[in-house]
Amino acid sequence: MVELKNYNAGALRQADLDHCIHPWTDFSDWPRTGSTIMARGEGAYVWDVDGNKFIDGIGGLWFANVGFGRKELIDAATKQLGILPQYSYFTNLSNPPAIELAAKLAKMAPGDLNHVFYSSGGSVANDTAARIAHYYFDNTGRRNKRFLISRKSAYHGSTFLAAALSGKMGDKPGFHFPEGLVHHISEANSYRAPTGVSSAAAHCDFLVQEFEAKIKELGADNIACFFAEPIMGAGGVLVAPAGYHRRMKDVCEKNDILYVADEVVTAFGRLGHMFASKACFDIVPDMIVTAKGITSGYMPLGATIISDKIYEGISRPRADGAIFSHGFTYSGHAASCAVALANIGLMEREGICEHVRDVGPYFEERLKTLLAMPIVGDVRGSHFMLCFEAVQDKKTKALFADEVAVGKRIARHAQQRGLIIRPIGNLCVLSPSLILTKIEIDQIVDILRDSVSATMADLNHDGIKIAA
Repeated sequence: MVELKNYNAGALRQADLDHCIHPWTDFSDWPRTGSTIMARGEGAYVWDVDGNKFIDGIGGLWFANVGFGRKELIDAATKQLGILPQYSYFTNLSNPPAIELAAKLAKMAPGDLNHVFYSSGGSVANDTAARIAHYYFDNTGRRNKRFLISRKSAYHGSTFLAAALSGKMGDKPGFHFPEGLVHHISEANSYRAPTGVSSAAAHCDFLVQEFEAKIKELGADNIACFFAEPIMGAGGVLVAPAGYHRRMKDVCEKNDILYVADEVVTAFGRLGHMFASKACFDIVPDMIVTAKGITSGYMPLGATIISDKIYEGISRPRADGAIFSHGFTYSGHAASCAVALANIGLMEREGICEHVRDVGPYFEERLKTLLAMPIVGDVRGSHFMLCFEAVQDKKTKALFADEVAVGKRIARHAQQRGLIIRPIGNLCVLSPSLILTKIEIDQIVDILRDSVSATMADLNHDGIKIAA
């Protein structure tokens, strides 16, 4: 065990307030609340600078798949940093870990996804997928195919293009996006299916028909690709009705539209497989985008994995002499790739995916016991990617008003009881390390039950009605 450093917690909090800009900061609340400053992690647990211990219910942020303090990953980084941390990966320059990792990813990825472009995270990997799609169609004589279709409530990142692809409307105010490039269709929200849609099969029909109508509206000759998360993450942990991804892929194939699977969250074990697209949803995408769990967060790394067909298209020499002018200083980062190789090796040796397939259904079953509580309207997700939705009225599915901040209330009570979860509006999201035991899962659910009960008491005290 690594000893917790003796920090001056008060000075750190003040420096944080004075100098740090955090992602997704609510500036109206930030000066009052300040940060919980995490100082150490071990396994599925983290400690703050005050010495408080927490179950890490969010896996760092969807990424701490093998847990903290894994010596194999630390040693892999240290060794590679001593040999060669990074060098230019441009044009004809490379390094052994990047090559070895690309070969490993090609072997694990489904179908003919045999070619890897590296970046430093999921947002940039999604940007890369869009740029590759545009270059591919331009290079194969179909330069009008440029529109990108994504889904409402989707989250694909926070860079300029990835934020445009994302469909979470709450993240849009105050920012500007490229006009006319990205178009959104409905998310596959089975809990809130459209009025009149009474079955999963009918919901799937509705979503596919909407997609076909959007293609007809825009013109197939103008559309480059469709982006979809196998299970929608930050947009609500939404699981599509059975057959949805297969049918959407079929529509893409009929209309010469590339299917991009954003597996930034779902890859590397979260659903019990290294990649979820084929194993869980029976599709071979044209591209898979991944990050997070590829290194279990020990080093930044993203990867865009493309098919032989796309690679053949982008690698054709151009009559104008132009080259594929896309890349980053940290593309193929040697130390990051070395850690990814060690991470994948560790997962294989310890049977992490098998563990998730074994324990994941138990996690789902235990979390669903919260449905007996008056304000828990839905529990959804799969394996180690789960959430529950708090509602004011279970019969009508009416939400609490935004200002009630019910998700934050539940998360605050959970943290007081030693569990970190992620509140997103009325949702409470769980994406813990994949090494949890059934005993730890029971502890999580017990804390959540107490936290929901405490939140209900708060709401009653504040005069906020809960429907019977």
